[in-house]
Amino acid sequence: MSTITHAMLLAAGLGTRMRPLTETLPKPLVPVGGRTMLDHALDRLDEAGIGEAVVNVHWLADQMVRHLDARRTQGRGPRVTISDETAALLDSGGGVAKALPLLGPDPFLVLNADILWQEGLVPALPRLLAHFDAASMDALLLLAPTVSATGYDGPGDFLMDPDGVLVRRPENQVAPFVFTGVQILSPSLFGGFGPAPFSLNRIYDRAAEAGRLRGLRLDGRLLHVGTMESIAEAEAALAEGPHP
Repeated sequence: MSTITHAMLLAAGLGTRMRPLTETLPKPLVPVGGRTMLDHALDRLDEAGIGEAVVNVHWLADQMVRHLDARRTQGRGPRVTISDETAALLDSGGGVAKALPLLGPDPFLVLNADILWQEGLVPALPRLLAHFDAASMDALLLLAPTVSATGYDGPGDFLMDPDGVLVRRPENQVAPFVFTGVQILSPSLFGGFGPAPFSLNRIYDRAAEAGRLRGLRLDGRLLHVGTMESIAEAEAALAEGPHP
């Protein structure tokens, strides 16, 4: 049984690729398949037994706060604490570093609040939690095959060996796996980093240099929602049920 109890949802981005919709609506509150992307993520955390979540806010933060207050009133888990970044965006790494006092001393989940996936036969979050081994890894990233990811046409992010050891995609090459935005991180990786803007890529590099960066293949399909057109593709995939 997993001892991981906390998660952070990165929800402070501007969603510029989905304008004009996101000029008046935070991207995590864009509805896909009858639920906001934020609710998809929070509901999956709740189903996985995660009791505490931190959500950072920046763009149109008042809408985010009202939505999260409504979830709490409805009695929907997990319990959410807001990390306020309205004064300045801190990027992915800085956002997590600022929230560390709220996340506790143990490894925790981090999810992009606008990420969606179609489950496979085994739900992704419980499988990721069961796979994490604090004795051998400080970062465990959930990866999806680039060839089956819906709405994604990039060159991929990582190579992965049979033991799950990750290597970044060499320049000018195509990699078989794309990072889903779902991960487990150890707070020890953030030593020396304060709440200033920096990317989580620096955290992955630190883990890789220590030989403690691992990956796990998604048993399902990544639904990349980066444009207005990709919403319909994601909704069609979700309606299909589990991905074989």
